[in-house]
Amino acid sequence: MNSNISSPVNLGNPSEHTIKEFAVMIRNRVGNNSSKIVTQEAQQDDPRKRKPDINKAKKYLNWEPKVDLMRGLDKTIRFFRNELARLNEQKEL
Repeated sequence: MNSNISSPVNLGNPSEHTIKEFAVMIRNRVGNNSSKIVTQEAQQDDPRKRKPDINKAKKYLNWEPKVDLMRGLDKTIRFFRNELARLNEQKEL
């Protein structure tokens, strides 16, 4: 790719969620509401904001997220379930 852009270009979901919110979403999606979510104090250098500014990606790369968050979580969970099943099958051989 030829470009004169030398600054970072952020990719990601432009909506902001806490790690705890993600944990709750994932727990609900996998259907294990009895799992306890354990939290710890944030590290000193932990970023307070996790919301990428994707304006440069839109402008220079013509990029924006195409998969909404819940659909993306479902696809990711399905991938890891399939991967776990595959690894368990290999162990049995």
